[in-house]
This record gives sequence, C-alpha cells and structure tokens, in this order.
Amino acid sequence: MRSQDLPKPDYVKNMTLIGHSDQGGRADGVQIMVAKGHAFIGHMFSKGFSVIDVRDPRDPKPVKYVPAPHNTWTIHLQTAGDLLLVIAARDMFAAPEFQDERAYYKGSHAEQAGEAEKAPDKRDWTAGMTVYDIANPAEPRRIGFMPVAGGGIHRIWYTGGRWAYVSVMLDGFTDYIFMTVDMADPANPKEAGRYWLPGMNTAAGEKPSWGPLRRFGLHHAIVHGDTAYGAWRDGGLVMIDVSDRSKPTLIKHHNWSPPFGGGTHNCLPLPDRDLLVVADESVLDNCEDGIKYIWMFDIREPTNPVSISTFPTPREADYCAKGGHFGPHNIHENRPDSFVSSDLIFATYQNAGYRVFDIKDAFRPQEVAAFVPPAPAKLMDKRPNRPRVIQTCDVWVSKEGLIYGNDFSGGLYILEYKA
Repeated sequence: MRSQDLPKPDYVKNMTLIGHSDQGGRADGVQIMVAKGHAFIGHMFSKGFSVIDVRDPRDPKPVKYVPAPHNTWTIHLQTAGDLLLVIAARDMFAAPEFQDERAYYKGSHAEQAGEAEKAPDKRDWTAGMTVYDIANPAEPRRIGFMPVAGGGIHRIWYTGGRWAYVSVMLDGFTDYIFMTVDMADPANPKEAGRYWLPGMNTAAGEKPSWGPLRRFGLHHAIVHGDTAYGAWRDGGLVMIDVSDRSKPTLIKHHNWSPPFGGGTHNCLPLPDRDLLVVADESVLDNCEDGIKYIWMFDIREPTNPVSISTFPTPREADYCAKGGHFGPHNIHENRPDSFVSSDLIFATYQNAGYRVFDIKDAFRPQEVAAFVPPAPAKLMDKRPNRPRVIQTCDVWVSKEGLIYGNDFSGGLYILEYKA
C-alpha cells in the first residue's frame, strides 16, 4: 500500500505508519507473532488464522489462511524456530449465551458457558493445541495435536525447547487453570503438570471463596526461568514455581480487586530490574468496568510484590464516551525472538490505539508515543449493537524496532517509533 493510501490516524505522537493490510479481507485479529518474515495472526471472527508476508513491511501480502474447525476459536498462537502452536477452544463470541459480552467476563466460566452440561460426544467444537511445522512459513504443515477434555486452551507461552505453558478450561474446574506441556516430541505434546487456585476444582469438592460474579480464571502466564507469572483475571497476580514442571507450586497470590476492577491480562517480568509490569484489561464498553491500569510492581522479594506506580492513562480524547472498550489489552511481552527492553513498554489501549511508555524511572512511567487508528472501514464483529470503533488488540515488536499490531476490525498496522 502506497504511503498516500495508508489510513490516517485520529491521533499520533512520535510514531509513523509504514504499512497496513486488511489481511485478505479478514481484517479482524487477536494475537500476532512475526517469524521468518511472516506475521501469523489469529482471527476473532473470521474463524481461523492467517499468514501475512511482511518481508517488505511497507507492502504486507496475505499468503495463507487456515480455517478453524467447526465452532472453534484459533485466536491465540506462538512461534518458536520451525514450530507454530495454535490454541483450539470453543468459539465463545459465536455462542448465544455470550452475545452480551458482560456474561463472558462475570462469574465462573464453567457456569456461564455450560460446557460441562454437554456430553463429550455431543460437543461441537475442538479443544486442545495444534502444532504446525513452519519451516516454510507460507505453508504451515500440521504435525501434531494435544486434545483436552473441556472448553479448550485459551493462550500459550512458548519460546522453544521442551516446555510450553497454557491456560486451559478442563471439565471439573470453574475456569481456566495453568498447565505445563511437554514438547519433547512436538508431534505428540503431552500434559506434564497443573496448578489452580484452591476453590476451582469443583470435581474434587472444592468451593470458591470468591463471589459469584467474580471471574477467577487464568488468562495466561509468562515464564522466566523457573517462575510463571500468571494473570488470573479477577484473581490478580499468581506467581508459580515451575522448577518441577510436573508439580507447579504457589509462590504468591496477590490481588488488588476489589477495590480495582480486575481483568488482569498480562504479567511481564523485567528480571534485570526486579520489576513486573502488569496490565489489567478493560472488558466492558464505555468504562462500565471502571478505568483499568498498567501497574508497576517491585518484586525484589517475590513473596511480597509491591505496587510502586501506574502508567499514565490516555487523556487527549474522551475515550470512555467513544464507544467500545477503553483501556489496556495486551503488552509486548519481550519474547527472546523479538525486541527486548526493560526501559520501553509497548501496549494496546483498545479504542485508544497503540501506546509506548518510557519506564527508566519505574516510579514515574511516561507516555512517549501513541498512534490511534481511524474507525475501521467495516465491523468484523457480528455481535449485536457493536460500535464501529477501533479495538486495538495485540502488539509485537521486532528486534529492529518495527511495531506490528492488529485490531478486531482494522487489520494489520506496521509502525515505527521515533523518539
């Protein structure tokens, strides 16, 4: 796409748009990974994932679409070396019970979704994790699958080697729990161990200690060394010792909701500074769930994480009144195959676009760049009463500093940050 044809931002500061793609007409995206000169993008509404050739970032070209199985999400994925791991779970936003989004984020997932009421042979979705060989990135080749009994896997952390880590909804649990996965044979991944918060294993007679409208479920964990930093939605931060992958154990559970609104989504360790960046996701329209924050924690003492600051909230427009969600969603997660920094944090803010923060002074994070895309040409979200606004979803930054991001309806954006 020529520069004069690129979408014009609603707001921009110290960022330049260099490339854009509607992803072959499937402009909805959730998680994005870039490997071997190709972007791998899971779709929220287009029922599968796409591969975009980004070797020329100014002219991204769709090269492959892999449809999802019937009634199944493949929205999250991970790349490492010649492997691509893709989740498979029930397509929640296609389910009648979740057409009002509030139902998805309030209360036990098992109770809201009613999956346990469906006999295994009557379930019309695929649940588990698919492994692809991407030696040829434009032609992912399926080589393995790990099935699970339940709603499926939501998100994965995998940076190569023997171990992967997933959040998984299993029969008998109230919500998504933590699971370690043995990838010694990529064609035959196997469960190795589990951790859940006490009260989640209802099949074993446990009873939740939290209220019925609280959602205590793992979104995902980022793992550094032998510690998994789990984002447990309304349960906050759950730090897990995974030195024995078959028997994960609790280091610390720390929650600040209430009084704050929950929805913890990412927990990014900065090990060289003994810091942890934690993003709470905004999950409801027009700030109905309150203003959400990105938090800075001091974790010098892992059993006593201390919040020392919050990142500034975008204020150049009335984003609560704009429509859709306003607030953090994802942050760039410092994967070893990408840009790694303990000074710059890249985040998505849904209807407020992309944000870059300087955290050299951990007590005073500063916004240094922003890019707010225009309204999407059309909505990919077919749920009722959705506003036609951007919902910027994920961000991934290359070692060279190129920023790749996507949106529920707005396509792939490729940006440069100019300090």
